[in-house]
Amino acid sequence: MTAGLGRRAREVIPGGVNSPVRAMRAVGLDEPLFVRRGEGAWIEDEAGRRYVDWVMSWGALIFGHADPETVEAVIAAAREGTTYGASTEREVELAEELVDAVPSLELVRLVSSGTEAAMSAIRLARAATRRDRILKFAGGYHGHADALLAESGSGLATLGIPATPGVTSGAAQDTIVVPYNDVDATAAAVERWGEGLAAIVVEPVAGNMGVVPPAPGFLEALRDLCDASCALLVFDEVITGFRVARGGAQERFGVIPDLTLLGKIAGGGMPLAAFGGRGDVMEQLAPSGHVYQAGTLSGNPLATAAALSVLRRLREPEVYEELERRGARLEAGLASSGTVQRVGAMATLFVRKAPVRNLSDAQAANTDRYGALFRHLLERGIYFPPSQFEALFISTAHSDDEIERTVQAVADFG
Repeated sequence: MTAGLGRRAREVIPGGVNSPVRAMRAVGLDEPLFVRRGEGAWIEDEAGRRYVDWVMSWGALIFGHADPETVEAVIAAAREGTTYGASTEREVELAEELVDAVPSLELVRLVSSGTEAAMSAIRLARAATRRDRILKFAGGYHGHADALLAESGSGLATLGIPATPGVTSGAAQDTIVVPYNDVDATAAAVERWGEGLAAIVVEPVAGNMGVVPPAPGFLEALRDLCDASCALLVFDEVITGFRVARGGAQERFGVIPDLTLLGKIAGGGMPLAAFGGRGDVMEQLAPSGHVYQAGTLSGNPLATAAALSVLRRLREPEVYEELERRGARLEAGLASSGTVQRVGAMATLFVRKAPVRNLSDAQAANTDRYGALFRHLLERGIYFPPSQFEALFISTAHSDDEIERTVQAVADFG
């Protein structure tokens, strides 16, 4: 790590980082890890040290760093121009690919980030239902739009911030927060506020308090509650989309939402995201309808080239079979070191003995010991998520050798 670069960063960037969890403070470090290149399952820092990377740009890189096919697709696209602010054929092709893969999608709109997708979908849900309130789950993170920042996970859980200055009281009042996996609490909230409820927003597999699978019947109950109250069910599949199955968690668990948020893998590792769902709802977006949403870089030609390169290869079921095998091997190897929770190619090693069902359970993990484990692994060339409340992401680039190297390093920690 490079203290000089950290000092330079703090002089021109708030806190020295462009996303808070990168500061490494949650794991007891004073300086971020500055990465200069990546290849396959490995990254290299500015000092030339190499690490097995289990963060994979927070899940965006299912084929690993500098995947040759993706890189070539981006280079070819860049030679034709980096942005037009006009429609392209690849936008249509990517939309067709997304609609083909994800069960809930009838129409889809491309945007540039998961936050933008969530913000736009919430506006659309409110307009479609003519209601204001949103129900979300404690520990669920859906980007940093005002209405969705109440009791979020990810960086907010990491930093111990229950809310943030700058969010108006009106935005907070319209957001109902209940525990994840708690059907009774959700049903009670819907009974109380159902007539004004526009949507229930949920990560179908929580990934921002660590990996927390849905309890049996939980997603089905959300579907039933939305149907009964005429609210929309919104799945945030920014993490799970194309990771736990080609069609995301909705394919894996067989529950179909009204709207879906996509990003990360769906953008091929480039700044691209999407939201989509029922045609009658999506048709309310301008110019078809009156709900305004726009973006100069939406459908950027470099991003669509990367996305198509990745998503077309994910049509092959063998990819997911292999990811499942590697994930199971990693899970088995780490099981003696804590509670490992995994769904497909995403997992978390919780430093606690009991299962984790919600944010309160996750917060009961030993974060100090996790920080010590992180530092131990970093010294041995293993890069884990710099927070107990994040996921490890398995890619096709992680071979058995990288898995065994990681398992042994964790075992050495004791």
